[in-house]
Amino acid sequence: MQFAKRMDRFPDEVFASLNENKIELEKQGRKVYNLSVGTPDFITPQHIRDALVESAKDPASWKYTLRDSDELLDAVCSYYQRRYGVTLTRSQVTSCAGSQEGMGHIGMVLADEGDTVILPTPCYPAFITCARFAGANVFYYPMSKENNFLPNVKDIPDEVADKAKFMIVSLPSNPTGSVGNEKNYEEIVAFARKHDLLIIHDNAYSDIIFDGVHGGSFLAVPGAMDIGVEFFSLSKSFDVTGARLSFLVGREDVVQMFHKFRSQIDFGMFLPLQKAAIAALTGPTASVVEQCDKYEKRRDALCSGFRSIGWNVPDSHGSMFVWAPIPSWYESSQKFCMDLMEKSGVICTPGASFGPAGEGYVRFALVLPVEVIHEVIKAVDACGILKKPENA
Repeated sequence: MQFAKRMDRFPDEVFASLNENKIELEKQGRKVYNLSVGTPDFITPQHIRDALVESAKDPASWKYTLRDSDELLDAVCSYYQRRYGVTLTRSQVTSCAGSQEGMGHIGMVLADEGDTVILPTPCYPAFITCARFAGANVFYYPMSKENNFLPNVKDIPDEVADKAKFMIVSLPSNPTGSVGNEKNYEEIVAFARKHDLLIIHDNAYSDIIFDGVHGGSFLAVPGAMDIGVEFFSLSKSFDVTGARLSFLVGREDVVQMFHKFRSQIDFGMFLPLQKAAIAALTGPTASVVEQCDKYEKRRDALCSGFRSIGWNVPDSHGSMFVWAPIPSWYESSQKFCMDLMEKSGVICTPGASFGPAGEGYVRFALVLPVEVIHEVIKAVDACGILKKPENA
């Protein structure tokens, strides 16, 4: 069997490999602390689950939907107005089966083979997949420690921006936990206008921001609607990751072309899922605020705990992740991850999975309670991995 050459563009999926190692440790009876995958451990709010179940009881709900219901589109528009102060119309909203799938597909909507796209590094791997699906050439702009892991458009040459089809921005950032500010966004909008460049913003973590900072939408920045679209996900805010409830919103022509693409491969979001999304968007949001506070307490426990045992891990400012530099005597984040797992049972994700600038770091997901995170700190300390070998 001769498979398509395009499949050579994709490496093996890192989370699957980590999971195989986790299973092997568990078979050995080892205690495992899985901080690798960003799947919230909080319970999905009852009113969201009830809406899905009630809809699923209706036999009519089990047909092809073929479209997003007006009720769903109106719920997204209303939520954006209340939450972000952003005005949307129905034609500026379309659903997708999770932002990861949406990000993979939008590259094929916007770019042809050989086109240039601009991505952050480090970045969530789906952004790289987006370019690979399209067969596009990638220019990476750095999210560096020296710039607080924030984008700096001055790092992008004019000649690159002039020929690029789109640029992906994601703040709060996965994996670095950096949080943008109004100045960052204004600079990005001005840059996009200057170079006739579309901005795709991944807005997965605006409800998980710490230290009293309020998260918003990129589209709230003046001029952003003219040059940008935003992936809006319910996954992390409302703990519905498995349901894949996400939307592309913003510039109408881009949203509608994305909708056209999806109509070729999908028959629409399952109606009970639409009802669950409507319940989330129109219902109480106290749980969203409460869990942000819990994430912040976990951030404090993990980062301060690591620092207390000699690992200088800075505080994350947002998202559900912590970005930690590996010990100086390790040359490979993959090697450090495997050693850490074997010695302590603590599983994290190698930074090399997040693009060229990810090497030298690992990512921890804040998916365990504070009391278990205390156990993680003790396990890492006891295993001795942070002690520099004599021959290093």
